[in-house]
Amino acid sequence: MGLSPTTVSRLPVYLRELELLSQAGVETISSTGLAEVVGVTPSQLRKDLSHLGSYGTRGVGYHIAGLQAQIGRELGTARGWPVVIIGVGNLGRALAGYAGFSSRGFRIAALVDPDPAVIGTVVHGVEVSDLAELEAVITRTKATIAVLATPPAAAQSVVDRVVHQGVTSILTFAATVLAVPDGVIVRKVDLGQELQILAYYEQRKSEEVVR
Repeated sequence: MGLSPTTVSRLPVYLRELELLSQAGVETISSTGLAEVVGVTPSQLRKDLSHLGSYGTRGVGYHIAGLQAQIGRELGTARGWPVVIIGVGNLGRALAGYAGFSSRGFRIAALVDPDPAVIGTVVHGVEVSDLAELEAVITRTKATIAVLATPPAAAQSVVDRVVHQGVTSILTFAATVLAVPDGVIVRKVDLGQELQILAYYEQRKSEEVVR
């Protein structure tokens, strides 16, 4: 049986904090200490990690290097997943240059765009391919993860093409609802929506001050 979606969503957070602790020279940490920096309860952390077969050592806690490797294996970050980014505007360029991808087990295998002025240019070491050649690019790179940084109107047609080519995991920044077949996972990042949520809390704080 696989891990629950909520547990899976917390594993990258655990891994990020463990990386920071390792960089700081920390070798072991208690469940209470790790839970505190992550922002969960110690019981929740112990439960999550027990699903991986990691229970720590009484009186010592968790060995950080070992736990990093264990979570990394569970998340598949040691595989160097090939990723294709579709849309090489300002957002696509920023994503292509994000150093966090490589450190977390992802490799930008291809950049794709329909703009003749962009096609053939090199962005962060990767040559931009023509959107017309998308299927060939996916076949060549064996990418199973696609990142969409396209305008909303173009997103669905692009998704249809990558799914038909065998891509089963999609991260989209396009502010639109995408239809995909069963078995294809879509994760949506809506920056405008996240800012609206922050604005809601800012407004609540302002109202509290007025009261």
